[in-house]
Amino acid sequence: MYDASKLVILDRDGVINHDSDDYIKSLDEWIPYPGSIEAIARLSQAGWTVAIATNQSGIARGYYDEAALESMHDELHRLVAIAGGRIAHIAYCPHGPDDGCDCRKPRPGLLEQIREALELRSLARSWMVGDSLRDLQAGQAMGCRSILVRTGKGERTEAKGIGLEQAMVFNDLAAFTDWLLTE
Repeated sequence: MYDASKLVILDRDGVINHDSDDYIKSLDEWIPYPGSIEAIARLSQAGWTVAIATNQSGIARGYYDEAALESMHDELHRLVAIAGGRIAHIAYCPHGPDDGCDCRKPRPGLLEQIREALELRSLARSWMVGDSLRDLQAGQAMGCRSILVRTGKGERTEAKGIGLEQAMVFNDLAAFTDWLLTE
C-alpha cells in the first residue's frame, strides 16, 4: 500500500533530464542530469514512492511516436533500477496544448492517473517537483506540496516569480532529495 505523504511526483523534461525547446524526440536526445537518476534511487531506498507526470505534446505534433517515448521511459526505468531504485508509475499526456484534454498540465489529470494507479485516496501531502509553473499548478490542484527546481525552465520560472508563493526552490532534483532525506 502506498502512502501519499511518502510520494514524490516528478516532471520529466527539465527535472530528470535535459530539456529542449525542440523537444526530446529520441532516446539519443534523452540525457539525464548529473545526479538525477541517483536522486530517484536514493528516494526509493529511503522508502519514498516516485512517480512521473510529463506532458509529451511532441507526440501530437508528430515529432516522435509513443514507441520512441516508451524507449526513453524503458531506459529511465533501467537506469533507476541499476542505481537501486524504482519508479512506481509514469503518466504522460500525448496531447497538444489546444486539444482540450484533462491530462495536460496545468490540469491535474496526470496526477489523478497517478493517484488511481497507486490506489491513493488523495495526493494531499505528496510532493510535486517541476521546472515550470504549470507543473506546480497541477500539483497544487491535487493538494501537493510544491518544489521548483532551477534546471530546465526553472530559472526562467523563478525569475518571473508568479505563482511561486507556496513553492520551495532548489537548484536541482539532487538538492531537493538531499533536503527531503534530512527532514
